[in-house]
Amino acid sequence: MTASPPRPGNWFTRGGWWFVVHLLSMGVLLPVPLAHAAVRARRALYAVLALASLVLVVGSFALNQAADRTPDGQYHGLAAALSSIGLLTGFVGGLVLLILIRPRVFDRPTPKPTGWDRPPPDPAIAAALAARERRTEARRLAADDPLLARELRIGRPDLARTYDDGGLVDLNTAPGPVLARTLGIAPAHAELIVTSRTAAGRFSAVEDVFAWAELPYEVWDQVRDRGVVLGR
Repeated sequence: MTASPPRPGNWFTRGGWWFVVHLLSMGVLLPVPLAHAAVRARRALYAVLALASLVLVVGSFALNQAADRTPDGQYHGLAAALSSIGLLTGFVGGLVLLILIRPRVFDRPTPKPTGWDRPPPDPAIAAALAARERRTEARRLAADDPLLARELRIGRPDLARTYDDGGLVDLNTAPGPVLARTLGIAPAHAELIVTSRTAAGRFSAVEDVFAWAELPYEVWDQVRDRGVVLGR
């Protein structure tokens, strides 16, 4: 079993400072860690919670200032009671909220980089995809302009040429060894294609190969991927 890679930072930098700020301020600075959670996790819910906690703190202090006082300076009345309830709710509820949110913010799977910070693609994959695009373009050219396709020697890697068709082979004209090498099939299967095209005269489409030659199913995709049909 492969061990998970260590996560960067320590307890304090990974949300521990939230609790320090919250406890030392008695909940008054609860909007600060919630706002940080919203920015780090990019979740609108945390931003709403940060705004709600700010309203609760400001509202509690406003009620406290509006509360009646006794001659000795003690607060009393409904406003004072609501102020105390609001501050207590912010302190206790905020502590519970931070405990629940912290692992969702700091213990999430690391997102795959996107945009400018995306790691470069694997060169082998990039080359294979580029060759596939060239094969698609070469097939389109062969269908639209067969004369030009023959002039460019599409599907004939055994002949001198400058056009890159992405690795196609002409099932109608390429010799058996070239078919085997380009299609990645056994020489015996390539000879079946040669024998079948001689009997058929020529293939009109790649799928004709499977009707004439008794090729095993496991090589069909290889023939479809690399094969092309051109006239003689």
